[in-house]
Amino acid sequence: MSDDITFTDHDTALIDSAIELLKADNFTELSDLLASQEPAEIAHLLESLPDIRRSSLWTQVPNDFKGEILSHMGEVALLSLVDNIDQEDVVNAAIDMDTSELAGVIEAMPNNIGEAIRESLDYHGLRELDAALAFPEDSAGRLMNTEAVSVRADVDLETVLRYLRFRESLPDHTAGLMVVDREGHFLGELPLSMLLTCQPDILVSEVMEPDAERIRPEVEQRELAMLFRDHDLVSVAVVDEDDKLIGRVTIDDIVDVIQDEADRQILGAAGLDAEEDMFAPVIPSARRRAVWLGINLGTAFLAAWVIGLFEATLDQVVALAVLMPIVASMGGIAGSQTLTLIIRGIALGHVSSSNTRWLAYKEVAISVLNGCIWALVVGMISYLWFHDILISGVLAAAMIITLLAAALSGVAIPLLMEKTGIDPALAGSVVLTTVTDVIGFMSFLGLATLLLL
Repeated sequence: MSDDITFTDHDTALIDSAIELLKADNFTELSDLLASQEPAEIAHLLESLPDIRRSSLWTQVPNDFKGEILSHMGEVALLSLVDNIDQEDVVNAAIDMDTSELAGVIEAMPNNIGEAIRESLDYHGLRELDAALAFPEDSAGRLMNTEAVSVRADVDLETVLRYLRFRESLPDHTAGLMVVDREGHFLGELPLSMLLTCQPDILVSEVMEPDAERIRPEVEQRELAMLFRDHDLVSVAVVDEDDKLIGRVTIDDIVDVIQDEADRQILGAAGLDAEEDMFAPVIPSARRRAVWLGINLGTAFLAAWVIGLFEATLDQVVALAVLMPIVASMGGIAGSQTLTLIIRGIALGHVSSSNTRWLAYKEVAISVLNGCIWALVVGMISYLWFHDILISGVLAAAMIITLLAAALSGVAIPLLMEKTGIDPALAGSVVLTTVTDVIGFMSFLGLATLLLL
């Protein structure tokens, strides 16, 4: 049995057990069950419960877990939970969060709770929080934590080992120590493997890695995720404009970024927000989805208007009404294939201004090849069906035109949206569907009007 099946079975078993214990008011066993889970698993469990059950389960969560649990929850589910638990409980949970986690959570909170959290912080904590909030939401600065252990380059390894023994612990995901000078400028990284295997009288400067990766806090999280992937990083130093060490980003935060990006791609294709809460109340959920349904309705009326322009043609040639959906459907599928490929390329950093034209040529070539193949197929089928060579020719020609337009639109739409700051994963499919429907109907019915009447 594969690992992903094992994890899925564990998740569903946990959900079933928690719901049964909640129904039976068996809070003793529920508390024991939650104490044996990881905070991320409890966050997943809370998101998997009906809205009215979340506050009951929250009362049984170990206090030490609560801060990390809140940081793992999606925004909509988090607000649902916060609305049904005591404000003091939320504030106490927030105090235990890392600054990077707190920065993400506090922006999602209602203003009164956000202010209460800020008032509970000491001067140092408030300064760190404000510093994190000063960076853009999707930047490395929001992921950065200041728990980077730094050492000087001019000391020997024995001194470093004594310093670590004095500390008694290291931050999670520490594969190396940050090396700085007296003013705090980042010089490189001392791998723990070198620290443990080299002679203790060797200087740090002799075994450190001076070319270790470093980033600025303004770097986009998506770009940072690719850096971790390409260089197999566990952590990376964050430096300011003077190259002074101000913190680090670790792999656990990057995993969350990758997961969030995957969720955004999947849900965006359906016009849903990545923070969509599966168990949110009916009215808020309906309101969020109604926006994109309304937009889609508007585009559907646009396509219907195009069809209406050729009402006389449809009245005289009924076969066109039967065959018309084929063209739009094929165009929609072909366009979606290209759109998905381009959006994925943008997300992975594979698409740039220098290779866009080549991508467009490739997609056009594919559309022409597929258009000719399927035009021949649908043309033959329509001829066998209606025994009219002109209708078959019109359908085949419209198929080629529509697939060509779908390919060009699939490339152009996400690139234009990316340049204008619109999320192509969320809005691209709606625009593409409109374009392929309008061009498909216009080409099919326009050719039919010219050739058949």
